[in-house]
Formats: sequence, structure tokens, C-alpha cells
Amino acid sequence: MHISEGVLSGPVLLSSAALAAAGVAIGLKRMHVRKVPEVAVLTSAFFVVSLVHVPVGPTSVHLLMNGLLGVLLGWMVFPAIFVAVMLQALLFQFGGFTTLGINTLVMAVPAIVVYYLFGAAIKHGNQHQALATGFAAGACSIILGGLITALCLCLTGEAFYTAAKAAFVAHLPLMIIEGVVTSFCASFLKKVKPEILAIPMVELE
Repeated sequence: MHISEGVLSGPVLLSSAALAAAGVAIGLKRMHVRKVPEVAVLTSAFFVVSLVHVPVGPTSVHLLMNGLLGVLLGWMVFPAIFVAVMLQALLFQFGGFTTLGINTLVMAVPAIVVYYLFGAAIKHGNQHQALATGFAAGACSIILGGLITALCLCLTGEAFYTAAKAAFVAHLPLMIIEGVVTSFCASFLKKVKPEILAIPMVELE
């Protein structure tokens, strides 16, 4: 879901950068020092997973795992994803520096939505509920990310309407794959390390 430089209009880039900065600030404020190692590990996992791109027509898709990150980190997912996409732009030229804001939003906003919709259910549910809710979390994160990407392209101009539709449709198969992977990850963590699925204490203050 990386959007390259030179595609979006100035107003879209500026507004998305401001919103992403606000999200990162909230995430840093809510990040307790004890959570830093966990955030670092999950940032690394997101960085590696989202590097594997599969071409689909005029665009490409890749696993995100932002739904799982959202469930595990809450608002701390904003700085985690921001650091990952910044390193990807710096080291591999994925996305770009002017699109850091929108690329952060595209992946972090769905993660926050998933956190509030499914985080408590995954935490308090049983093994089977974790499987079902994990699938919903993964699938929902992809659908929302695809919608945000398409919306930003449409806001840039009518010339991007076709590209917006193609980008959204290309991510529909990924929705299923992401849901399955997130489902098994949530179920596995529920079994071997249930405390990591706990809603961060700082989120409840």
C-alpha cells in the first residue's frame, strides 16, 4: 500500500502529514518505557513482512500485519509504522519521504480501528473466538487501508479514479490471506503468550 512520490496533490500530502504527526505524538505519549522492546520487535516484523511485494496488474500487494500490530500495540502502532515506512523509504526507496504521512495513515488508521473493534474480544475470548476475531481484524485492516488509499487517489483528481479502483480491487484477495495469517497469529499468541494480547495499561488511563 505504499504510495509513491509525485502522485498525490499537495493538499492531500500536507493534511495526511499533519494527521500522521498527531497520531505519532499520541502514540509516543502513551508508550511506556516497558513497552519499547515490544514495539521495536513488532516494528521490525512489520518492516520485513511489508517488503515482500507481489505484482498484481498495474499495482502490487504485500502482507501488512497492521491489524495484528493494532491489537497488540493500540495507539503505539503509529510510531511503529512511521519508523518502519521511513526506513523502507530510506533504505529501499519504497514510497518516499514526502509520502511518509499518507503511507503511515494508510496502515496505522486501520490498525487503530481494529484495536478498538476487536482488541478486547481477542483478549477476553477463548481460542476459537481468537481465531474468528483475528480473521476479522486482519481482513478489516486491509479493506480499510485499501479504501483510504483509493480515497486519497480520488481526492487528487479524476485522472486517478481508475487507478484508485484498481488499487482497491487488487487488495481484495490479500484481505483473505491477511485474515487467515492474523487469525493464526492471534490464536497462537493466545495459547502460548496470552499476556501479550492484553490491552496496554496506558490505554486505560
